[in-house]
Amino acid sequence: MTRDHRPRRENLRRFHSCKALLTLMVMLLGPALLSACSRTPLPPATTPIVIHDQGILRVPEKSPLRARLKVQTVTLHAAPHALSVPAMIEADPAHTVNVLAPLTGRVVELKVGLGDHVKRGQVVAVIASGDYAQAVSDQQKAADALALAKKALDRAEGVQQAGGGAQKDLEAARSAFNQTQAEYGRTQTRLASLSGAAVKGDVRRMAVVSPANGSITALSTAVGAFANDVNAVLMTVTDLGHVWVTAHVAENESALVTPGLSADVVLPALPGRHVQGTVQSVSDVLDADSRRVKARIVVPNIDGALKANMFATAVFRVAQPKALLVPQSALLMNNDSVTVFVEVSPWAFARRTVELGLDEGEQARIIKGLTPGERVVVAGGVLIND
Repeated sequence: MTRDHRPRRENLRRFHSCKALLTLMVMLLGPALLSACSRTPLPPATTPIVIHDQGILRVPEKSPLRARLKVQTVTLHAAPHALSVPAMIEADPAHTVNVLAPLTGRVVELKVGLGDHVKRGQVVAVIASGDYAQAVSDQQKAADALALAKKALDRAEGVQQAGGGAQKDLEAARSAFNQTQAEYGRTQTRLASLSGAAVKGDVRRMAVVSPANGSITALSTAVGAFANDVNAVLMTVTDLGHVWVTAHVAENESALVTPGLSADVVLPALPGRHVQGTVQSVSDVLDADSRRVKARIVVPNIDGALKANMFATAVFRVAQPKALLVPQSALLMNNDSVTVFVEVSPWAFARRTVELGLDEGEQARIIKGLTPGERVVVAGGVLIND
């Protein structure tokens, strides 16, 4: 059988026709394409941001970094160090009084509650006490014996003046009077020391009164309770018009806080209110758990806004010698050291290692590495660093 080669010949004819047409297009369009490519400009060379020159970093004239950098002259400042420590409001122990039961007995009336305001001499409780009744009875007996001894002394003196009595009778009467007078004084003192008074109409009931003005800040008794220990506290009266701010100063900063130092107290519970006070005392004992020292600050509390156990922050203004201060933005971390960029000539900077002193918030105290009058990069230094 003979094959039909006509399709193959047709395909070859078409291929050669397309090839000829493509060659003609290249001949016509090639010069135009080459001319267009030759007219396209090459991109200009970019200006470097920073030039490294043997340890000196130079910022070229057309570098965009110039608009981002801010350089400042370093000068000495006599700024005090602001030491901020946690604190707490506490009642002043000098204005806190515990109310005790002067004698044993049973509480039959309780006239105050926790948080009540009381005044000095106000009755806060009534106790039925046999011991108090005995003390009142002793005083009454002593008063009666004193009256009788006085009459006997007056009579003996009258007889003596009339010439009918012996000297020893007068001396005996005078001795008896002195003894009964001393006994009467003892019973009176005994009653006065009980700091109460008998309830009207019943000498067996003793009124317990508040020894000071203030608020009932602790209550540990109730009606029906038996007070069988004269050293047991029935309640506590605290005058919150006098409070302390107890600041807890870290061990390594305790030497900076001394009596007489002024302090500014900030309270989270009272936004916008700053209380001024003065350090009254600094504890000589370091707390074993917190490793802090307690510094007590006396502050006024006339309106009673400061409540015991409130959280606070005490800021002490500690005087410091003149030192160089730079913004925190000027500091750069370089491995384990802190560095700044110092201007050695216009738009040329060198890295300098510095040693920091006390932290001043937005400012850093430099104690080594810079001298007054030098200019450092305070903004944009991290861009040079990168």
